[in-house]
Amino acid sequence: MTITAAGVDLAKNVFQLHGVDEAGQVCLRKRVHREKLLEAIAQIEPCVIGIEACNSAYYWAREFERFGHTLRIISPQYVKPFRRNQKNDGNDAEAICVAVQQANMRFVPQRSIEQQDVQMLHRARQRLVNNRTGVSSQIRGFLRDRGIAFARNISQTRRHVPGILEDAENGLTASARETIAELFDLLRNLDERIAAFDRRIDAAFRLSEPAQRIARIEGVGPKIATAVVAAIGNGREFDNGRHMAAWLGLVPRQHSSGDRTQLFGISKRGDQQLRTLIVHGARAVVRTAAGKTDPRSLWVNRLRERRGFNKTVIAVANKNARIMWAVLRREEPYLRAA
Repeated sequence: MTITAAGVDLAKNVFQLHGVDEAGQVCLRKRVHREKLLEAIAQIEPCVIGIEACNSAYYWAREFERFGHTLRIISPQYVKPFRRNQKNDGNDAEAICVAVQQANMRFVPQRSIEQQDVQMLHRARQRLVNNRTGVSSQIRGFLRDRGIAFARNISQTRRHVPGILEDAENGLTASARETIAELFDLLRNLDERIAAFDRRIDAAFRLSEPAQRIARIEGVGPKIATAVVAAIGNGREFDNGRHMAAWLGLVPRQHSSGDRTQLFGISKRGDQQLRTLIVHGARAVVRTAAGKTDPRSLWVNRLRERRGFNKTVIAVANKNARIMWAVLRREEPYLRAA
């Protein structure tokens, strides 16, 4: 029997394989260790293989494709409905195999090594930004505990802390002063490291023609452009711009039945960091649109008057996502409205 579709339950050390033929009959159930996985995949005739999205999915997808297989990466939430009985490796692999054969299944866009490198830059930078925010908050907390307060903002921390450390009359003990100084040095060190990552992202932007094309869109800069290209490539996995906006979680969450339609806030599905970047860019567009007379700014201002600032920000983010998909998919430049 020839295997036409297979599911592989990925793990750290032990992997489960499940394959079926054209009639849907099970013809492969196998449990293999990591060092034997590629050997087992090489023995299967080229077919469609499904795997769940995880931190090693892209690596295994590239390795499996070397043997002529067609890879499909599926979000775990789409696999769960197809799992029968209890959760175990065998049932998981079978569920993946069933899911990959569905005609209407949505798959995760595959990424090249170059795309993963850029994503690594963004995620490492975000880790440092989160750490910097935590250090700043801790400094403010320690100082507030000693009766010294200032605005909740990292720039305010940079501005006030040096003067606080130099003020010998503010009641800080020598030990507290030394602790705050160490934390402030850490904050400045994180600033330098974040700036270094910014320079590397800018360099990646200059080398990416697709990123430069979508960076012409209002509210899209080098960071957003490189993050989007790293996440979706040329957008071929999406049918249209609305599909991409939905993947980013920028469409309303729905709970409807019969004639009753209920729409709530945005679904917030997909990549949280990427969605956050796009929303921040949209917020800048809405904030600076006042007083402008170009068609896009007029649309933004009218929408803001009707729906308020926050809903307008999400509308602009949704629109930008659709435009980015069109520019990437059609490989055409973005022409700003006069």
